[in-house]
Amino acid sequence: MKRARMKIAVAVATAGVLGVGTVAMASAGGGDQRERLTGYEEVPALSTPGVGEFRASISRSSDEIRYRLTFSDLETDATQAHIHFENRTNNGPIVVFLCTNLGNGPAGIQPCPPAPATISGTIVAADVSPAIPATVAARTQGIDTGELDELIAAMRAGATYVNVHSSLWPGGEVRSQIDGRNSHNHAKTKTTTAE
Repeated sequence: MKRARMKIAVAVATAGVLGVGTVAMASAGGGDQRERLTGYEEVPALSTPGVGEFRASISRSSDEIRYRLTFSDLETDATQAHIHFENRTNNGPIVVFLCTNLGNGPAGIQPCPPAPATISGTIVAADVSPAIPATVAARTQGIDTGELDELIAAMRAGATYVNVHSSLWPGGEVRSQIDGRNSHNHAKTKTTTAE
């Protein structure tokens, strides 16, 4: 009986701490995300040796998102990488291009290097759902061109994911929901801010 009460008390305390962290991030101007990408998060799930890590930092003023994406051990060359708008059980539309080798992205988008690779950059309002054919679906689902605030709200709600596509797996080889649950230490998202 005593042991059962102790387990309940620990569970309640843990839920309270995680809830406070989530509320703090939502109310603060900035926040960091760190996610681990695998084939198991793809829809449908894939068995692949490919892995990746995505880090994003929302500025205190919420006018930019700095990111770094690494990927390695893909079964074939990376063809493109994006942030998509959708929950973890479905595939969703492209909201932001991170890299592409297919000529389907906005002007000036960086090419995807061969793995192992790291790409980084800054997402500003002009990068969100640019007026190109590849982002039409995101615009029809409510994240219109330039709506960085809508993207940030979706990220904070866990309704976006990052996906690295390859020539063998054009629908995506490694993926992670951007929600703080797939970090390397499986800790909840920390509240920190970028300068």
